[in-house]
Amino acid sequence: MRLQLLALLARQPAYGYELKQDLEQTFGAAYPQPNIGQIYVTLNRLEKNGLIRGREVPQDGRPDKKVYEITEEGTSELAQWFAAPTEGPRVRDEFFMKLILAPGTELADQLTLINNQRRHCLTVMRGLNRLAGEDRENRVSQLLIEGAVLHLQADLDWLERCQEELT
Repeated sequence: MRLQLLALLARQPAYGYELKQDLEQTFGAAYPQPNIGQIYVTLNRLEKNGLIRGREVPQDGRPDKKVYEITEEGTSELAQWFAAPTEGPRVRDEFFMKLILAPGTELADQLTLINNQRRHCLTVMRGLNRLAGEDRENRVSQLLIEGAVLHLQADLDWLERCQEELT
């Protein structure tokens, strides 16, 4: 959450609720709805670490609001995040560990594990496709969902390969 907030603040100063709305509008239904409490806790930590600074802005008849802006340190950390490659394929995949370690335990067989995982992938895929149908206007959300569905399809292909090799 901290780097996403820094990225939004690199665009323009904002207060917590604006950041929540910006995250929701940018990513749409495919992205977990941000909790406003978590946003303010994160903003406090970012400010404490010198990555952002806040200033109180008076409002008529309402409590002051705190508007945050990114600092040079925050901009530097954000630039490092953009420059670093994102974590690649999972080598320590929990499902694969189960699949390889199950034989001999007499607690699970590999074909059952593969079928259960396949059903899970298909259930998640159906949910994502339903979300895509509800949020057609948000291109960012559509791309996020498309990426997740493509990863699930790759997982399904890989499960097929595991079944051919191991069962």
